[in-house]
Amino acid sequence: MVHLPLRRNWTGHIPLALTLLGFPYTVCTYGLRSAVTCSSAHPVGTSKNIRSISASCCNLYTTSIRTMPSSAAAPHVRARCTQYPGSTVKRFPVPDDKVDWSQLWPQYNPVSYTAPSILKKPAWADPDIGSFSPKFNAMDGAVDRKSFEGSYRVENGKPLNPLGRTGLTGRGLLGRWGPNHAADPIVTRWKADPSGAKINHSVSKQPILEFVSIKRKDCGEWAIPGGMVDPGEQVSVTLQREFSEEALNSLSVPPSERAKIHERIKELFRSRGFEVYKGYVDDPRNTDNAWMETVAVNFHDESGNSVSELPLQAGDDAGQVQWIDIDSSLALYASHSHFLELVAKERKAHW
Repeated sequence: MVHLPLRRNWTGHIPLALTLLGFPYTVCTYGLRSAVTCSSAHPVGTSKNIRSISASCCNLYTTSIRTMPSSAAAPHVRARCTQYPGSTVKRFPVPDDKVDWSQLWPQYNPVSYTAPSILKKPAWADPDIGSFSPKFNAMDGAVDRKSFEGSYRVENGKPLNPLGRTGLTGRGLLGRWGPNHAADPIVTRWKADPSGAKINHSVSKQPILEFVSIKRKDCGEWAIPGGMVDPGEQVSVTLQREFSEEALNSLSVPPSERAKIHERIKELFRSRGFEVYKGYVDDPRNTDNAWMETVAVNFHDESGNSVSELPLQAGDDAGQVQWIDIDSSLALYASHSHFLELVAKERKAHW
């Protein structure tokens, strides 16, 4: 069991979540707002509503839906970091009262930036606007350009971030114009003694949950595994694939072992789970024209005899992987601690 540092005490709004590609920290300040650390959530361009999500290989039925604070109550913060991650580009400063597009601001002069890696036109990225005509707020062929936040505005052929101004136009490090969809599988089990009995916390007297956590190679932070939804892929498939690749290293094991892993994963992901969060992610890579959204779903190994019996092995972008106790003192990547709090409350476990 790893001992993680205590969570930092932030002041101001807690930004919306999600999880997984880290960049060097950049400090954000907006007027009197306290500084917050900025790191990004999901890697983009990887891999080779909502009461039921289904796929040919697994079925997910949500029993509960939780949401983060609305955009009106918590304007995005990381999406306005002064320095854009992975670059020397500085955003045009956007104060809290000018975030919403409804606020007239003739002086707004955002910086235009699309990362060189995106301009090289990788297969998972969109072309530039003008060279193609995407169908926004709809299914555009196999690419889902609908937003969990509802219909977003399109001006001069480009989509506008539903949470408002970021101080930067273009796509930055994101591949898609508009929403870039990700998925986060939260896999849990009960902490148990050698006899299989649940272990209760000494203070709360509630049973302790454990979850599969990965330590990112790039930023060194512990996080929930997750990744991008491929075009035409159902979220349920993404959740299963990302967990298999990041926590079990299924891509590098022998075919015989891979079949065993896939069978156990299918067994777990057929179980009833619940949707922890679905919506916009306050990510430092977001721009006025491209932004991250995610679905976080909890899959629970109640009996401890499915995924729990498989040896965890770090793969893909993970440096380490292990079962970690869920506790309010955890310092995790982005807002993953908040997701785990919702899981603990849903399962009536210690927090």
